[in-house]
Amino acid sequence: MKIRVSESVKSVFKKDMKDIQERAKKIKLLLLDVDGVLTDGRIIIGNYGDEIKNFDVRDGLGIMMLKKAGIKCAIITAKSSRIVSIRAKQLGIDRIYENHYKIKPLKEIKKRFRVNDDEICFAGDDLVDIPVLKRVGLAVTVPNASEEAKEAAHYLTQKKGGRGAVREICDIILKAQGKWDVVTRRYFE
Repeated sequence: MKIRVSESVKSVFKKDMKDIQERAKKIKLLLLDVDGVLTDGRIIIGNYGDEIKNFDVRDGLGIMMLKKAGIKCAIITAKSSRIVSIRAKQLGIDRIYENHYKIKPLKEIKKRFRVNDDEICFAGDDLVDIPVLKRVGLAVTVPNASEEAKEAAHYLTQKKGGRGAVREICDIILKAQGKWDVVTRRYFE
């Protein structure tokens, strides 16, 4: 199935759509940063030191559809958070990696999931994400990312982090791999 992209959306691609589709066809693992990608990057701290993060429900459905299509999903984040663990469990995310130097666990990630660099899609938004963005087959960032992260990415989402960007990525992968109709069929019956 071809991915349909409006003229206004085409301007957000760093590479042509055919290149993005070819990269997306190979993806077996979606690796996600949290703050700025799965969330809008804001951390709200309550009076008792408790953290609050906002997640987009559409991103969650996208991840669940990827999982249904047999594509693994993992999180790599610079800081540990109970909230992230709870959300990951809700979505059936396969693994969480916590390390400020995100390139360090990449070797373990590839071994655990039995994937090569070109079979990984990574979405990140800041300086700590650049080493991984430069290594993977499909590097994605969001409009509110640092300029340096944007330069390292193959694709810039139309949606902002924490506001549907992950869903956009999931849709691209599913459509490029011809799995969209299978995982969405029940919603159109």
